[in-house]
Amino acid sequence: MPEKLTFNLIPRDERSEFDWMNIECEAVRVGKVRGLIDGNSLTIHSINIFPEFEGRGYGRKTIGMFKGSFGTIVADRVRHTAIGFWERMGFENNHDGNYVWKSG
Repeated sequence: MPEKLTFNLIPRDERSEFDWMNIECEAVRVGKVRGLIDGNSLTIHSINIFPEFEGRGYGRKTIGMFKGSFGTIVADRVRHTAIGFWERMGFENNHDGNYVWKSG
């Protein structure tokens, strides 16, 4: 499991309608997240760990950090191949293509 992850939030502006976050490990960019932050809620539209860094726990650690920062997280339009990941992370099927996690 990675220990030294850092996250660089790039808030939405006139160039993008999304909030972006770079995921870095010891100053090396290992992935990115595209989402929308609305107060205490986060909707994740995509989370991409670059292929050469997959399988090292970066996705799990990123979601864990999000859980400490947001009360509600929605994984938007989850691909069939990613359902297991979201379920292992404690998200529940919303029966509309989304998976949801709520604190408490």
